[in-house]
Amino acid sequence: MIDKTTLWLVILALGGGSYLLRFVFIGLVGDRPLPAWLLRHLRYTAVAVLPALIAPMVLWPPATGGQIDLPRLAAALAAIIVAWKTRSVIGSVLAGGGTLYLGLWLAGLNL
Repeated sequence: MIDKTTLWLVILALGGGSYLLRFVFIGLVGDRPLPAWLLRHLRYTAVAVLPALIAPMVLWPPATGGQIDLPRLAAALAAIIVAWKTRSVIGSVLAGGGTLYLGLWLAGLNL
């Protein structure tokens, strides 16, 4: 167990760092227009972050001890197909989530 002093120092340091990072964009740059090249690159942030969050859960799921299983692969495939066809983030998330729960239910696994 970590002692309370170290815990509070870490909490305060992380809070201060988070505040400073947001202040740079909101406080210092918030009233100025951003360059076109930066805005162009920021458009792809969500496209890069979402797969980076999802891929490990599909390829090395902790729920199965790191073994790939069919319900998660089917859910990923359903989400990819819906995203490709409709360009809808909400639609792809719902399709992937629904397919995952249906696949787990059909496989008889606990949700």
